[in-house]
Amino acid sequence: MIGERLRIARRKSGLSLRDLAMRLGGQITHVAIGKYERGEMMPSSSVLIALAKALDVSLEFLAAPLEVRLGALEFRKKSGTSAQERAHVEALVLEHVERYLLIEEVLGLESAAWKAPFKPQTVSAFSDAERVANATREKWKLGHDPIPDVTELLEEHGIKVMLLRLPDSVSGLTCIVERAGGAPVPVIVVNENHNLERRRFTLLHELGHRLMLVEKVDEEKSAHRFASAMLMPADHLKAQVGQHRHGFGYSELIETKHLYGVAATALLMRFRDLEIISSEHLSTIFQTTARHWRKHEPEALDKRHHDGRIMTETPRRFRRLCYRALAEQMISLSKASELLQEPAATIAQEMRGGDAFEDNRQ
Repeated sequence: MIGERLRIARRKSGLSLRDLAMRLGGQITHVAIGKYERGEMMPSSSVLIALAKALDVSLEFLAAPLEVRLGALEFRKKSGTSAQERAHVEALVLEHVERYLLIEEVLGLESAAWKAPFKPQTVSAFSDAERVANATREKWKLGHDPIPDVTELLEEHGIKVMLLRLPDSVSGLTCIVERAGGAPVPVIVVNENHNLERRRFTLLHELGHRLMLVEKVDEEKSAHRFASAMLMPADHLKAQVGQHRHGFGYSELIETKHLYGVAATALLMRFRDLEIISSEHLSTIFQTTARHWRKHEPEALDKRHHDGRIMTETPRRFRRLCYRALAEQMISLSKASELLQEPAATIAQEMRGGDAFEDNRQ
């Protein structure tokens, strides 16, 4: 396990075996490091500490006490990611999931298990992707209304969601983290540099990849159809805008995109898929009103849902669990600082209520 972690951390840093040996000042030879990575030798505790420092990773990451390993990490085709970028993401995912599983273990929670709505469904037409989305909504009892917080929804069902700075060409990715003696943990990573509309869509796009076995049709387009149907249920959307339309005003389009929390272009494509507008009408809109919308989102979500609720699509469950364990004195302040990767003083202030608490006392 240490060998695999060491290889990932070295690739993350973009170092060759010789480069790492030089960074360590000759304390360890590149031959010895290669043997560590292949599991032919075990480093001593002092060498392990030196390796962690040289590679800028935690000692816990290299030692992997929870025996967590990364399964299939699926970067989409044409993502343009380099080997170093992929290794960097691998290391970050493993570090985060280990911390997440540790706090769940401390609290005695079993919620890390992936609660799949059903076994992956075969999809051989885009209409099948729509069917899988409808079945997911029904199984998860979502009704027909818009989803206010996709991140919270996925975390409730056992999927770990991460926000990372990915290359701009990568919207997101999905992977499975395997752990000794426990169920596999699905992880969805989204690009924190992308806007809220795109992140919401990406989360469900990646969920679609996990719930569908696509054949005979394009896998990416099928995942797009799944995400669109999850965010904009056909019956609800048609009730809002009508069965068939011959025109739309700008204000109505903006209000509707805010209602569902989607990109304006995704909304227009959904209109076409549901035959609310024709392909010809869609082309006309993209040539006129929406001619710049592919590059510039019109009136992007301002982090406030249409009914006044805050919309951030920020993973919050891990943070809540850490503060819960700290409040119950199940972990120390220093351990909470390590898990949350924040200064202990900041965490202590938040536990006290910070400035808001002081303001209420005055």
